[in-house]
Amino acid sequence: MESNYVQQFKKGTLEMLLLCLIAQKETYGYEIITALNDNSASVLGYAREGTIYPILYRLEASGLIHCRPAPAGLNGSSKKYYSLTEKGKELLPELIAFWHRYTVCVDGFIESYSAVPSHANVETEERTNVT
Repeated sequence: MESNYVQQFKKGTLEMLLLCLIAQKETYGYEIITALNDNSASVLGYAREGTIYPILYRLEASGLIHCRPAPAGLNGSSKKYYSLTEKGKELLPELIAFWHRYTVCVDGFIESYSAVPSHANVETEERTNVT
C-alpha cells in the first residue's frame, strides 16, 4: 500500500496534468482518463472517474476550463467536452515554469542526501523499482 505522502504528491500534480491534456485539444472525461492511464499509470496509478471528475469540476469552477455539453449520441448519452479558458491558458505556462523550478530544487536536496555515503544506494534502488 502506498504511503499517504506518495498519494499527496500524485494528487498535487493531477490538476496541472489535466490542464496539459486539455490544452492539447478539446477533450472529454473518458478520453482524459484513458490518456492518463496510457501514459502514466505505472507512476500515478490508474485514474478513476471518482478522482478525475471532481478535479475537472474544480478547474471549471475556478474558471480555468470551459465545459461544452455535446448532443446525445446514438446510445443516448451525452459528452461534456473540456477546453482551456483564457485564464487557464495564462496559468498553465506559469504552473509549468514553477514545476521546472520545483523539480530542480527538490532534485538538489535529493542529490545532497544521496551524497551521504550511508544513503548512496537509496536513489538507485528506488529508480530500479519504478521501471
